[in-house]
Amino acid sequence: MELHRRTLLALGGIAGLSALLPSCASQLPEPDVTAAGFGQNATGTVRLWCRAATVVAVRQVVDAFNASQDAVSVEVTPVLDGQYVTKLATAIRGGNVPDIVDIDDINSMLFIYRDSFTDLTPLVEQLDFADRLNPGQLGLATRDQRHYGVPYIADNSLLYYNTELFERAGLDPVEHTRDFDGLLEAARAIGALEEGTYGWTIDGNAAGILGFVVQPHLWAADAPNIVGEVGDQRGAIEGNDAVRRTFELYRTMWTEGLMPQSNFSGDGARWGADFRDGRIGLFPSNFSLAALSATPEMRAKTGVVLLPGPDGGRSTFAGGDNLCIPRGAANASAAWQFARFALDLTQQENLPAGGYIPVRSDAATARYRQEFPLAVAPLEEIENAYAPTTLAYNLLFNQQNSPWIAAFRRAVFDGDVDGALAQGQKDFDRILEQAQL
Repeated sequence: MELHRRTLLALGGIAGLSALLPSCASQLPEPDVTAAGFGQNATGTVRLWCRAATVVAVRQVVDAFNASQDAVSVEVTPVLDGQYVTKLATAIRGGNVPDIVDIDDINSMLFIYRDSFTDLTPLVEQLDFADRLNPGQLGLATRDQRHYGVPYIADNSLLYYNTELFERAGLDPVEHTRDFDGLLEAARAIGALEEGTYGWTIDGNAAGILGFVVQPHLWAADAPNIVGEVGDQRGAIEGNDAVRRTFELYRTMWTEGLMPQSNFSGDGARWGADFRDGRIGLFPSNFSLAALSATPEMRAKTGVVLLPGPDGGRSTFAGGDNLCIPRGAANASAAWQFARFALDLTQQENLPAGGYIPVRSDAATARYRQEFPLAVAPLEEIENAYAPTTLAYNLLFNQQNSPWIAAFRRAVFDGDVDGALAQGQKDFDRILEQAQL
């Protein structure tokens, strides 16, 4: 999962994939991952497809792998994010698949439910750090307790704060980020410091951003907006107290001028620029934009916590990428050898240099904490990482005409919270019904 959540264009979900994939993609042979020596001492070339958005992080690990030995060579093919699902589905249908794919974790399920990926359960269970993997991401590669991929890089939504502004306002940033009352009190105090300073910022016209940073408030309250198992899901919008209170919090901050006016039209193009300029107290975002893109001076006065629920609790969006081996892969053994290398601590510890978070909680070593202090929080609370397992995520959240952005804008900018919840419920139910198996 990346900052700007990708759309599936015309595909939209499992129904769209049906037009590209055979009714049972398992017509392609599944590699025998239990064969003696699988994933060890492999040879040859590994064809790896990655998302264009994550190519820097992928090449970082691929270059290290290729330099570590000379028996296997990994070749990287970046695919534009908006074309990724279509191209992979076409490759599967044609029987000419890459050996391994770096895929947005949210989209993993679209292929898992079409039997397109190899069951890696025995290999995952053999990892001596399996219990330290990001549970939210692993969940997006798991069906019926079988693992069809492994987390690779994480992209978590977090709440960053300006310690200098909190100090000037006489507030404790940890105490005032525990619940909505604290957030609102802090936003008011910081917004009152001087002209041009605001308590909060969000790009309110960017569908993917709103899915990325607003939903964790609900998960922290154990009140998701999608309920039920794939195949029998419905929305939980109307009557969901956490959704109402989240919209009301944003509505209050908007009407009281605690957010910049530019938030109304912000589409993600300059997301976080105001925070990095030192004018914002609280900024829900990710490590890449809030920390890595900031100056050293700004990083020195930045703190971070997970996003809180209305009355407490914390959560983070388990975004990022999974590594999956398609059925029919010509060199699956070497592909797993690379995947295992990518999960080693040496590679994981260095991911923040490319803008991402490790998927292993034990990557928060002393060296890591010293070098990447603003990338520690999601590892310390990795059990709070979550993302919904659904085949309709893109239609519900990523597309610019999705019901989540429509409900948010109607509630926050128009002030019609009741109407937003009622229409949101109808739209969620309609899309989820259409996306069932």
